[in-house]
Amino acid sequence: MAFAATISHCSRSLSSNAFSRDTNASKKIHPSALSLPHCSRISKMDSSCHGTIRKLSTFHICASVADVVRETPIEKVQLPKGETWSVHKFGGTCVGSSDRIRNVAEIIQNDDSERKLVVVSAMSKVTDMMYDLIDKAQSRDDSYIAALDAVLEKHRLTALDLLQVDDLANFLSRLHHDIDNLKAMLHAIYIAGHATESFTDFVVGHGELWSAQILASLVRKNGTDCNWMDAREVLIVSPAGSNHVDPDYLESEKRLEKWFSQNPSRTIIATGFIASTPQNIPTTLKRDGSDFSAAIMGALFRACQVTIWTDVDGVYSADPRKVSEAVVLKTLSYQEAWEMSYFGANVLHPRTIIPVMQYEIPIVIRNIFNLSAPGTMICRSSVNELEEGQRLESSVKGFATIDHLALVNVEGTGMAGVPGTASAIFAAVKDVGANVIMISQASSEHSVCFAVPEKEVGAVAKALESRFRQALDAGRLSQVAVIPNCSILAAVGQKMASTPGVSATLFNALAKANINVRAIAQGCSEYNITLVVKREDCVRALRAVHSRFYLSRTTIAMGIIGPGLIGSTLLDQLRDQAAVLKEKFKIDLRVMGITGSKTMLLSDTSIDLTKWRELQKEKGEVADLEEFVRNVHENHFIPNTVLVDCTSDSSLASHYCNWLRRGIHLITPNKKANSGPLDQYLRLRALQRKSYTHYFYEATVGAGLPIISTLQGLLETGDKILRIEGIFSGTLSYIFNNFIGTRAFSEVVVEAKKAGYTEPDPRDDLSGTDVARKVIILARESGLKLELYDIPVQSLVPEPLRGCASAEEYLKQLPQYDHDMSRKRKDAEDQGEVLRYVGVVDVANKKGTVELGRYKKDHPFAQLSGSDNIIAFTTERYKQQPLIVRGPGAGAQVTAGGIFSDILRLASYLGAPS
Repeated sequence: MAFAATISHCSRSLSSNAFSRDTNASKKIHPSALSLPHCSRISKMDSSCHGTIRKLSTFHICASVADVVRETPIEKVQLPKGETWSVHKFGGTCVGSSDRIRNVAEIIQNDDSERKLVVVSAMSKVTDMMYDLIDKAQSRDDSYIAALDAVLEKHRLTALDLLQVDDLANFLSRLHHDIDNLKAMLHAIYIAGHATESFTDFVVGHGELWSAQILASLVRKNGTDCNWMDAREVLIVSPAGSNHVDPDYLESEKRLEKWFSQNPSRTIIATGFIASTPQNIPTTLKRDGSDFSAAIMGALFRACQVTIWTDVDGVYSADPRKVSEAVVLKTLSYQEAWEMSYFGANVLHPRTIIPVMQYEIPIVIRNIFNLSAPGTMICRSSVNELEEGQRLESSVKGFATIDHLALVNVEGTGMAGVPGTASAIFAAVKDVGANVIMISQASSEHSVCFAVPEKEVGAVAKALESRFRQALDAGRLSQVAVIPNCSILAAVGQKMASTPGVSATLFNALAKANINVRAIAQGCSEYNITLVVKREDCVRALRAVHSRFYLSRTTIAMGIIGPGLIGSTLLDQLRDQAAVLKEKFKIDLRVMGITGSKTMLLSDTSIDLTKWRELQKEKGEVADLEEFVRNVHENHFIPNTVLVDCTSDSSLASHYCNWLRRGIHLITPNKKANSGPLDQYLRLRALQRKSYTHYFYEATVGAGLPIISTLQGLLETGDKILRIEGIFSGTLSYIFNNFIGTRAFSEVVVEAKKAGYTEPDPRDDLSGTDVARKVIILARESGLKLELYDIPVQSLVPEPLRGCASAEEYLKQLPQYDHDMSRKRKDAEDQGEVLRYVGVVDVANKKGTVELGRYKKDHPFAQLSGSDNIIAFTTERYKQQPLIVRGPGAGAQVTAGGIFSDILRLASYLGAPS
C-alpha cells in the first residue's frame, strides 16, 4: 500500500513540465534540466522501495525535463490558421508495417495542400501490447519483460527498414532510452501489484510517440521539411466521467501557438490518442482517441478538411458484414453521422464530430488501400439537400444496430399522473451505474420501458425492485419486467423529418419480413427512428428495412422442393432470367436449397444455377426436410424466405401451416393442400390471411393460365360468381381433340402417353380425380365449402380395368372397351356435337361436377386444339357473354412459368419496383 502511494506521488511529481523530446538533431537537452530538486524529491520517498525508485530515477528525470533549450535563439513565428491547413489521421492499420508507413508518407507528399498536419496512431496492435504490459506487470507476471522486448523489436526492425544512418541512430537511441524507462516503471508496478491511471496512460502512449517519430523521419528523408509533435505538449484535456475527457480549447490554443513558434513547419506529424491534464500529467483521449485528436487539431488549426484514413471505402448504409448489398454513402450530415455512430455504426465516435462542427470543417472517411474510392464526406447539410420532392428512399441514409441488450418495463396503474416516478426510476438506474440506451413511454403513463446492456440488467432490476418495493407490495406498480435477448435497430436520416411515410415504409418492411417490434422511440428532431426487436431477428430486420429503402435489391431466399420435370424447368428459367431481374428490377432471387425425396443441395449464399445438376451430384446430401427448411429460412442475411413446392405430395402439403407460422412464404402447383380436407384448407387460408406471409397457387389450376388471379380479381371487385365451367385437363383436352373420325379411343390414349401428355399411368388422368381437385379449388375460392367427395366424377377408366396391376396391363386391355367410347362419339356427332371432358362449379346451386359433356361445334369448348385449356366464368357482370380464359394448360414450360409469375408477384408485394 505504501509503495502504491509512492507511485502516485511519483506520478504527481512528474506533472510539471512532464515531457522532453529531441525534435531534430540540432536540439539539445540543457544540463539545467537535470536539476537537483528532482533528486531531493526522490530522496523523500519510502526507503523500503529505494532500490526500485533508484531504477525509476532515470525515467523520472527524463519525464521531468522542463524546457528544450535551443543553441541559437530564433524569432517567434506566428501560427497561420485557416484553410491553408489540411489534417490527415492515419490509424494503426495504416501504419501497421514498413510498407504501409511508406504508403502513408507518399500520400502526405502527394497532398498539394499548402500546410499539412498529420495525426498518427501507434502501429497496429501496439496499443493493445502496451496495455498488456501493464496487465502483466500488475499481475506480477514475469513475461512482461519478454513482451516489452517484442515491442522494442517491432519498432527497431521497422526503423531499420525505413530510416537512414543519422535519423536511424537518433531514433534508436530514443527508443532504447524509452524502453529502459518503461522497464523501470513496469518493474515498480510489478512490485506494487498496481498501476495508477496516470502511469498506465503514460505507458500506453509510447506507441504514438514512436510511430510519429518514424513517419516524420521518413517524410524528411523523402525531401519534405517536417517536424513531429508530441501532442502532450499541446492538447490539454480534463476528465469528464468514465472514459471521457473534455478538451480545454483555450489553453490548447495557447500551447499550440507556443509550440509552433518554436517548431515552424509546413508539415507536422503529431501523435494521436495522447494529451495532458491541466496539471501536465500525461493522459489519453481513451479508445478511438486518435480520431478525436485529429478533430481537435482540425478545430485548433481551423483546417479546411479533416481526412480520416482507414481500411474501408467510407461510411456504409449498413454493416456490410450483415448486409452484403450495403452501399458507401457519398455524404452524411454531422447529425446523421452522430446518430449512426451512437447506434453502433463503424463511422466515428460521436465526440469526434463535436470539435469540427463549430467551424463547419468537413470530415472525409477514406480507404488507404483503395485510393480510387472517393470516401464519405461528413459535413453540414446543404439547403438543396433538404428541398421538397426528394425520393422516399433517399430520406433514410443508413441503418445501425446494437446487440446484447435487455428491455426493462416498469408498469402499473399507480404511475399515471404521479410526478417524479420517471425520475425515481432513472435515479435507481444511475445508482447502479447502468447506461440507458433508449427510453419509450406511452402517453397514458401506465408504463416506462427502457433498454440497457444485458450485462447490467440484473443489477438494474434488483435496484428497481428495492426502490419500488412498497409500491409493488401495495399494487400501485404491477411489475418490473425484464425482456432479455434484445437488439436495437435504428434508421437514420436528416430528411426523415420532412418526408411523410418513412415510418409506414419502415414498419411495413418489418411486417412483411414477419418481424415483431418490441418497443419504439423517436425524437421530435426525427433524425432517427429506434426499434427494439428480438436478437435472433435483428439481422433479418436490418436486411429487410435496408432492402425496402432501395439501398439494396429486394432479396428473397428460395427453397425448391421437387427438382423433377417442373422443378428443374423452373430452375432453368430462374437461371436465364436472374441477371435481368437483378439489374432492371432490383430483384435478387437466391436459391439456397434444392431437395428431392432422397437428395438435397444446400448453400449459405446462393446455389450457382448454371451447374446445379452437377453440384447436386457432387455435393448432395441425404434429404432432410427440416434441415432443408432451416437452411433456407434461418439465413439472417436475407429477410424474406419462400418455399416452392413443385411436387404433388400430400405429405408436404401438411407442412404448409407450420411454414406460414414461421414467416415463410409459399408458392406451389401442388393441388393437395387446397383440395384436401376442408377443415385443413380453412385453417390454412385463415392463417395466411391474418399473417404477413403470402401463399400463391396460380399453377394449381390451368398451369400458367391466369385462372386463380382472374377469379380473385372478380371477387375482390364485388362481382358475383354464378358458374365456372371448363376443360381443366391438358391431357384430356388433347385426347378428345384427337378422338375424331374413325380413330379408336385406346389408340389416342397410347399416342398421348408417348407424347408425354399423360401421367406414367394414364388412369391417373382418365379417372377424373385431377379435374375434380381443380373444381374443388375453384369452388372453395368462390366461397363454397365442399369436400372432394361431394363432387360426382365420371371416370373414363372402365370398371374392370381399374384394378389392373400396371399401366401396361391397362393399355393392353383398353381396346376391348373402345366400342363404348366410339358409340358416345357417334351419338354426339349425329347431333352436331363433340365430346369434351369438363369440370363445372355451379355456385348458384352450391355444387360441382366432373363429367363427359357434349357441346355444339360452334361452342368455344369445341374450338380447342392440342392440349389447350379453356375456362368460362359466368358472373353477374359477364352473364350474357362469359369471360373466357384460354391457352396451354399443360407442359413443364408453362407450369414453371406460372410458378415463376407467382415468385415475381411475391417480390412485388415485398417491395420490388414495378
